[in-house]
Amino acid sequence: MILYTIAIHLYAFAVELSSILHRKARMMRFGQWKTNTILREQIDRNAQYIWFHASSLGEFEQGRPMMEKIKIRYPEYKILLTFFSPSGYEVRKNYPGADVICYLPFDTPYKVRKFICLANPSMAIFIKYEFWANYILELKRRNIPVYSISSIFRPGQLFFKWYGRPYLNVLRCFDHLFVQDEFSSGLLAGKGITNVTVSGDTRFDRVMDVQQAARPIPLVEAFVKNKRSRKQLTLIAGSSWPRDEELLIHYFNEHPEVKLIIAPHEIDRSHLLEIHAHLKRPSVRLSDASERDMEDKDCLIIDSFGLLSSIYRYGDIACIGGGFGKGIHNILEAAVYGVPVIFGPTYHKFKEAKDIIAVGGGFAVSDQKEWNARIDEWIANPASLQAAGQAAGEFVRNHTGATEKILQSLNLTKAASPMKNTCYLF
Repeated sequence: MILYTIAIHLYAFAVELSSILHRKARMMRFGQWKTNTILREQIDRNAQYIWFHASSLGEFEQGRPMMEKIKIRYPEYKILLTFFSPSGYEVRKNYPGADVICYLPFDTPYKVRKFICLANPSMAIFIKYEFWANYILELKRRNIPVYSISSIFRPGQLFFKWYGRPYLNVLRCFDHLFVQDEFSSGLLAGKGITNVTVSGDTRFDRVMDVQQAARPIPLVEAFVKNKRSRKQLTLIAGSSWPRDEELLIHYFNEHPEVKLIIAPHEIDRSHLLEIHAHLKRPSVRLSDASERDMEDKDCLIIDSFGLLSSIYRYGDIACIGGGFGKGIHNILEAAVYGVPVIFGPTYHKFKEAKDIIAVGGGFAVSDQKEWNARIDEWIANPASLQAAGQAAGEFVRNHTGATEKILQSLNLTKAASPMKNTCYLF
């Protein structure tokens, strides 16, 4: 793993250089500087910690159902939660379900030994695509159980290339891998890795929890009604990017029979002004709105974070952003409410997107023409829209239960005394 370690050092150096100008790189760098202090001050040396690592916010949401069930069922354990990305840490650094939260230092041997020595975990759980080689190898060396949950594998990944054998050996260090589908299990079995369980994706459990806990939002409830207090057909753009907004706004401007809610992925002032500039019908930002304003407004712009998962309940059709860029955002947050989802063509790396298309609850569009045709079909044929929404909701309900399967396999028992792990060097 020498070449891998060199690459990590180079990456860390690049982050340090870019932190001069790049805000997120600067936040990552400063956050990692604080990690050791956080661990020294907050880790209880007499307690047992289960360490969860999530790259960013999406992976956190996948691990959240497990963390919360462990806190309820096994309160004798404490939770250590680490993030690699600022977009995860900065949003969830005060998450009450974890006892200690910090950034994960770069995966170099010295920082790895220092982190594990200070954190002293009894168990480590890496979520989805997190396969930091030096951390996993060091955990194995110390006989600390390490697991991967909600992971998914494809033939094009490094593990399965002819030159990826050293990295494939990292997967052999896991005590168990809980994967999303049979295809992933088959790929691993083909390489001799059989300590695998097909448990599914814990995100389905998370969105069900969110749906059950969703709170009413009176302003949004007022917005989706017309002047006769009847529900009007409402499109919701969730985590939208400019190209998604271009398609939606073009359609919205020409169709007075529909209302539009836009929850942009980026809510900086310049982007919000750009959205306003393209709208030809009355609009209002949620932060500026009152119930009186809603009577004559056709577009509601969500300019705050944390509400989208509850707002989807008020929609009839959801357009999930990112499909015209690097990849779609979370489609399950909308589907759980029985709302059909539309997204751009970049979805093939997302199993849930392919699966929901197969059952008729999700639809991919490539351009304005396809977008218009899909919405026009649903407006002309409400029964078709209802059927698509029903298929989306059933799809989510039929795929819950991964969290319970994993917890039963881990077979957590009452925590024993923590291992002695004296940090002479640190």
